[in-house]
Amino acid sequence: MPIPQALVSRYFQLIAARQFAEAERELERVKQKMQKTDWNRGYFRALYGMYLSRKNSSTDEYSFFAKLDITDKPTLHNYRKEFLDHMRNGLHGDFDRGYFSAWADCMRILTRLDIPGEQTGNAKTAEAGEEKIETLRSDKSQATIANFLKPEKEE
Repeated sequence: MPIPQALVSRYFQLIAARQFAEAERELERVKQKMQKTDWNRGYFRALYGMYLSRKNSSTDEYSFFAKLDITDKPTLHNYRKEFLDHMRNGLHGDFDRGYFSAWADCMRILTRLDIPGEQTGNAKTAEAGEEKIETLRSDKSQATIANFLKPEKEE
């Protein structure tokens, strides 16, 4: 029986919204529906690690979630591609591929969520010098041509 994606998607939404009690219950439901394989063990360990990391992200400056700006869609897309590359790599074992698959799924769900104002300390300080990326109304994952046309500076 494959991992129920509806439960996993709900879990990622709860983690992003910092609703840890409900996320823990959802994680238990996912665990009960999983078969005992190495791939699923890696996937579940990643889910549990995300829970712990997000829950303690305010105190743990070295965790991935503490440094992750979940409102920065292009960066999330890049992370997803990187995790998918690791997942497809035949040199990794089943446990590792399951682990990276969970992270890729997490990045996919986070790019689809609208979470206003949720930023980490690093993102807040970097925001002053960065410009916003304009996206299409119908598809928030697609940038417009305006992002690539830079106005020429007058000297």
